[in-house]
Amino acid sequence: MTSTDVPRLSVRSPGDLIAAVPYLLGFHPADSVVVVAMHGKRVTFAARSDLPDLREPVDPARRVAEPARPVDESARHLAAVVARQVADRATVLGYGPASRVTPAVDAVRAALAAAGIPVLDALRVTDGRYWSYLCDEPECCPPDGTPYDTGSSEVTAAAVFAGQVALPDRAALAARVAPVDGPERAALRQAAERAGQRFAELLGSAPAADLLGGRAVRTAGRSALWAAQRRHRRGERLDDDEVAWLSVLLTDLTVRDHAWERTDGRDSDIALWTDVLRRAQPDLIAAPGALLAFAAWRAGHGALAAVALERVLTRHPDYSFALLLDDLLRRGVPPARLDGWPAVRLPGVVRRRARRRPDPR
Repeated sequence: MTSTDVPRLSVRSPGDLIAAVPYLLGFHPADSVVVVAMHGKRVTFAARSDLPDLREPVDPARRVAEPARPVDESARHLAAVVARQVADRATVLGYGPASRVTPAVDAVRAALAAAGIPVLDALRVTDGRYWSYLCDEPECCPPDGTPYDTGSSEVTAAAVFAGQVALPDRAALAARVAPVDGPERAALRQAAERAGQRFAELLGSAPAADLLGGRAVRTAGRSALWAAQRRHRRGERLDDDEVAWLSVLLTDLTVRDHAWERTDGRDSDIALWTDVLRRAQPDLIAAPGALLAFAAWRAGHGALAAVALERVLTRHPDYSFALLLDDLLRRGVPPARLDGWPAVRLPGVVRRRARRRPDPR
C-alpha cells in the first residue's frame, strides 16, 4: 500500500477527483482501490492498495478450495490507515473490472463506516468512464457510465503547472530507483573496489587511541556527506568515486545516523539519495535506500518511499532502519508527526544524538 500527503488541487466533481488521483499518488493507478480522504473541503490524504486476489487457494491435501477473505483484511487495513489521518470524510475509487472492483469497494466502504468515516462517494473507473456505487439516478449517473477526460481537466493543468508528476504506472516509479547498468555499472564496480581499499587504509592509519578507527570513520563520513549535499544543492552530480566512498562510509551506523539527522524532505535530499541508491553496489544500498525513503516520506511522496524500501528490503530484509520506515508507511503515520525534525524522534526509536557541529564554510 502507498500513501502520501497531497498537493493543493481544487476538486469540484468526480471527474476532477479522477484527474487528481494520479498526481496525489505520483502515478496512474491500475487494478487498485484508492481512498481519498478530506478534512472539510480540503483533500488531506490519499492511499492506494492493489485489488485483492479473489481466487480461493486450493488445499493440496484435500484438493478443494479453502475460503479466504483477503478483501475484508485489505479493506480493514486501508480504513485503519485513513483513520489515523486528519480526515472527516472520504471517497473510494476502484480501478479495474467490476468483478474485482465491486467486492473491494464494498469492503472498504464498510470498513470506513466501521471506523466512523463517512463515504461521500464510491466510484469504479475504467476505460475513460466512471460509475457511482452510491447514485442510481440515470440523469447524472447513466448505466453505461459517465465519460471523463483528464487531459482537459483544470486539475491536470493546475497539477502540471505546480510541478506535480504522474508517471504512467507504478512500474515507472520503481524504475526511478532501479540500479544503473551497462558501462556505468562496470565503472562503479571499479570505484567500489577503490573505495573499499581506501576504507581499509583509513582504518589502518588510525592512531591507537582511536578504537577500531571509529573517530576517523566518523570524520570522513561527515566530510563526505557535507561535500555531497553541497554538490547536490548546486545541481551537480557526484562522480563514481564520490558515490562509492559515501556508500561505503554509510555502512557505519554513526555516519548513517548523522546523514539521517541531516536529511529531510528537500528536493536536494531526494535527488542525492536517489542518485546514490541507483549507483551504489547491491550490498551497499541499504543506507542510501532507507535515507531516500525517509526523505520521500517527509516530502509526502509515499509511493516513492515505498518503492525505495522494496528495493532495500528485497536485498537486505533485516535492515532495521528500512523496517522501521516500512512500518510507518504501512500504518499511515503522517509525515507531520516529525515536524521539527531532527529535534523530534521517530516513534519507537531510542538513540543518543551527538552534539551537532557547524558545517565548515
